[in-house]
Amino acid sequence: MQAYLDSIKAKTGLNVDDFSRLTEEKGLSSYKDVMGWLKDDIGLGHGHATLIAQLLTKRDEFLAPQPDKFAALFSGPKAHWRAVYDNIAKHIADFGPDVGIHANRTYINLQRAGRKFGLIQPSTANRLDIGIKLKSAPPSDVMELAGAWNLMVTHRIQVPKGSAVPAETLVWLKAAYDAC
Repeated sequence: MQAYLDSIKAKTGLNVDDFSRLTEEKGLSSYKDVMGWLKDDIGLGHGHATLIAQLLTKRDEFLAPQPDKFAALFSGPKAHWRAVYDNIAKHIADFGPDVGIHANRTYINLQRAGRKFGLIQPSTANRLDIGIKLKSAPPSDVMELAGAWNLMVTHRIQVPKGSAVPAETLVWLKAAYDAC
């Protein structure tokens, strides 16, 4: 997170306290409004804007301990996805010593040395989504273009409840890791 904050400061000359003061002066309090302002007026990219908006509007939730975030993602009707996630994560951890797996409010980031190569999202009780950042890969019957679903990845694999994760998934995730 500090590397992102340093990058934002270098780009804009502003730190979190500056952004907080400015959003207060502008009367911005919702996540959506802060995101729009950060992207449209300040010129931040999606990832940087997300970090600042989360810190300003959802700080406690954003800074919650990782175990709490994982528990929240796999609670209630989405609890059955935890075993699927655990199996995928076990294989991803073997990609290399620089793999990072971190939960946020809505999904799990898969990173190599701090750079995202994929994500896992228990989207609904009936669907798990796996995002892959692999610009060179064409879409297939299983892996579609992510489009507006998530701007941080290029492709998405939808896993319906009761279906197995497609075998190619780990191959694509490893390719994304290698390309990172």
